[in-house]
Amino acid sequence: MSAEEIAAKLWNLCNVLRDDGVTYHQYLNELTFILFIKLSEVKGFEKELPEEYRWSSLKNIKDNKELFDTYRELLATISNKSANANIKEIFTNASTTLRNPVTLRTLVSAIDLLDWYEEHDRDVMGDIYEDLLERNATEKKSGAGQYFTPRPLINVMVELMAPKLKEKWNDPACGTFGFPIAIDHYLKMRYDYPFSATEKDRVFQETGALSGVELVQDAHRLALMNAKLHGLDSTIYLNDTLSEFGKSLRGFDGVLANPPFGTKKGGERPSRDVLTL
Repeated sequence: MSAEEIAAKLWNLCNVLRDDGVTYHQYLNELTFILFIKLSEVKGFEKELPEEYRWSSLKNIKDNKELFDTYRELLATISNKSANANIKEIFTNASTTLRNPVTLRTLVSAIDLLDWYEEHDRDVMGDIYEDLLERNATEKKSGAGQYFTPRPLINVMVELMAPKLKEKWNDPACGTFGFPIAIDHYLKMRYDYPFSATEKDRVFQETGALSGVELVQDAHRLALMNAKLHGLDSTIYLNDTLSEFGKSLRGFDGVLANPPFGTKKGGERPSRDVLTL
């Protein structure tokens, strides 16, 4: 099954949730949590999750209410139990909008039935998630368009900037982290990375080369998820680039960003003293 087919099936599951009062945007956040548990198994990093919250444990819970209670407990406690910093952030202040245990069972069962193993490209899982992000951004009622830049535009900008291995790049308004992920893909195609890289350089590319800042917590959560599914443990700050925090964003070889079209708190001026109007 192709990445596009899997993404379409996952998006269509939103129809199941309408009767539970869940909107498209809420669905994507809900799917973020459930899909992350499943894809940790597929991508091979499930050991970074507590054993009782791994996919194999959840799907084998037979009673719907017990599954629902375990899922709510997972959302409330996993950030304290995982040693991975980005997993902690993904589940910070996590909660569910689901109200019916049967709805959760439907999602878990449908996701488990999908054939995740036919495609062998390491970025396929991330591509599936990006497809969902794009569908959410183009859904007018979701209001998420400002957090997602179309991939063709991102790719053109990355190619024009021509980043290199060992460089540090940042997106100070990163949304769902599209620019840094495109940079990572560009480097893999251009330099035969990671096969041509030393272990030290590989670790740098996966953890230190790419970073971002996002102001909105839901978008920040999606950015962390998107990065993790593309094999990146990048630093993505939950903060405001136009505040004093922005002064710390230095030492980059390049910056790529598409700032959101909304205004800062209804037109309030930036608080950094290095910015003038």
